[in-house]
Amino acid sequence: MGRILLLTIVLSILFPVSILATGEKDVKAGFIRDGNLWVLINNKEKQITNTGKVYDSPKWSHDGKWLLYQNEAPSKFQENEKQVEVWVYNIETKEKKKIFYDGYSPTWAPNKNIVAFNSRGILDISNFKRFYNIATGVDSYTWLPDGSGFLLSSAGVLRPDGWSSAILFTKKVNENYKDIVLFGGVKPFYTLPREIGVNNNKIIAVYAGNFEFSPSHKWISFIVSPTASWSMDSNMLCVISKDGKDFHVLDEVIFGVGKPKWAPSSDTIAFIAGGGRIVFGFKNKDLKIREMPVSGTYTPPNYADLDFDWVTDKTIVTSRVKETEWSNDFSKHPLPELYSINIETKKQVNITKPPKGYGDYSPLFVESIGKLVWLRGTSITDLKRTLWKAKPDGTDAREWIKNVDAIEFYEGR
Repeated sequence: MGRILLLTIVLSILFPVSILATGEKDVKAGFIRDGNLWVLINNKEKQITNTGKVYDSPKWSHDGKWLLYQNEAPSKFQENEKQVEVWVYNIETKEKKKIFYDGYSPTWAPNKNIVAFNSRGILDISNFKRFYNIATGVDSYTWLPDGSGFLLSSAGVLRPDGWSSAILFTKKVNENYKDIVLFGGVKPFYTLPREIGVNNNKIIAVYAGNFEFSPSHKWISFIVSPTASWSMDSNMLCVISKDGKDFHVLDEVIFGVGKPKWAPSSDTIAFIAGGGRIVFGFKNKDLKIREMPVSGTYTPPNYADLDFDWVTDKTIVTSRVKETEWSNDFSKHPLPELYSINIETKKQVNITKPPKGYGDYSPLFVESIGKLVWLRGTSITDLKRTLWKAKPDGTDAREWIKNVDAIEFYEGR
């Protein structure tokens, strides 16, 4: 199994604690602290919710005026069950509005304040006043880059002859969502082979998701997964051309490390390759880069990469540990440090040295302030880590916000 650079967009969550260093005035971020949504505007923190049940990273609208978030609540229809509410918050008016009582995978349109979300296999759109059914039988989706419609996937099904494969479709929408045909109105895009893989490592292609367009919009990356339990150990990162005619399987990946990520402005994708969940050991997780169609590996022998982010088209910062077997004693886990990698010269420099007992996780380059940020904590499962910031080369590092889980910065569009 090849070693590949795993791309995760690192979004951290801030909590209501005093800021320990003077921050940039133009910072705008949404974060989660102790299960609540907070915002950081001009270095001032404000708590938005008090349910203690908000999770996942919030998402900014294209104009930076709204935050999208999810809140877990008791189900109104099934006893002892939970539902996931979809909410939006307006930064200027302070209005909170519930979009839907039970939905998942909510995302903003790329060019307007419209929210799409999935509800039990039905893709819906909300304009904050009402929602519209767009497509049914949807397992995963993403907006098309111009906001004119969606790339959709339907999951394979178990038949007498085995599992069928996932199928991709496109569906266009217009401004009058009432005219949408729920059943149909789609255009077939690509049907995956029943099995895909690299070399002799194959999986059944039941699910397709995590779609991301490359900067030129000529390529789409996505992850193909087998059945739910199997997907914990092995999935395949794939790319396909925008016309659906050129399909490639890049390598094996898992969901427990950083997500694949395209470079800021070139059709180069970075990801962390290797199968086997982390509980099987901190090993076989290698940073790789694929510039269509050339590829390279950047993780040294006896090391594993956990997460990374692009700084420029030629520079990546990764969170790296020494390969180690898993232990249920978290004090025996390897603690990562950050490394800067020039993908042209392949020069690699260690840019952080956390104190004993701490590791540096989830690096993220925040372009709007020109800073590298990361989470420093005691283990990979630590939820009360401290957010640090520094120059992209790791110099002038300073503690910024304590007790952080995840955060998303508004970068503008």
